[in-house]
Amino acid sequence: MLIQDKLTKIRNKRGFTLVELMIVVAIIGVLAALAIYGVRKYLTNAKTAEARTAIGRMAKDATVAFEKESVQEGTIDLTQSAEIAHRLCSSADPVPPAAPPQNQKYQSTPDDWKSPATTTSTGNEVPGGWTCLRFSMDSPQYYQYEYELVTGDATIPAVVGDTFTTFARGDLDGDGLQFSTLSMDGQVQADPTSGDLVLTLAATISETDIEE
Repeated sequence: MLIQDKLTKIRNKRGFTLVELMIVVAIIGVLAALAIYGVRKYLTNAKTAEARTAIGRMAKDATVAFEKESVQEGTIDLTQSAEIAHRLCSSADPVPPAAPPQNQKYQSTPDDWKSPATTTSTGNEVPGGWTCLRFSMDSPQYYQYEYELVTGDATIPAVVGDTFTTFARGDLDGDGLQFSTLSMDGQVQADPTSGDLVLTLAATISETDIEE
């Protein structure tokens, strides 16, 4: 019995086998990979939240600018009347000129969000892109922002079919080749009942290569 008791104690004190250790290591590896993916996903979502908010604001600012009434003919002669017109804002240069590198933010200046005025055929000045939108960012930004008048002319009244797009581009992985891009469109349409021009926005934000 004494020998049997010693053998039992030896068995109870034995360590892990190689197979058991490999299984434990594999489990730890899987958990670590899931944790890294979760953290990366969280950080990406935090960065893209800035872009989603900004391009949504830009699109709404474009709508507000469109709703402002202007007179196509400029100065109206006494006792005369002129038709009210609506215009889309002209295109605005990207801010900053290039998307910020990986893990970096760009701090814009107030002048970055000012655009030179354009002149209409009647000699009137129309505020330039960013100035017309009255959009700006005070906080450092992960993304490059741009507003583009795709079709139409900001110096003449808008017509059905005129469109614009707001963009946000980020180089989240720092390769300088492929960009995480978010965009939102707006289009001038005619109210089928009254015939009035209405600026409508896309129902959703378009997202491309968000985790590039």
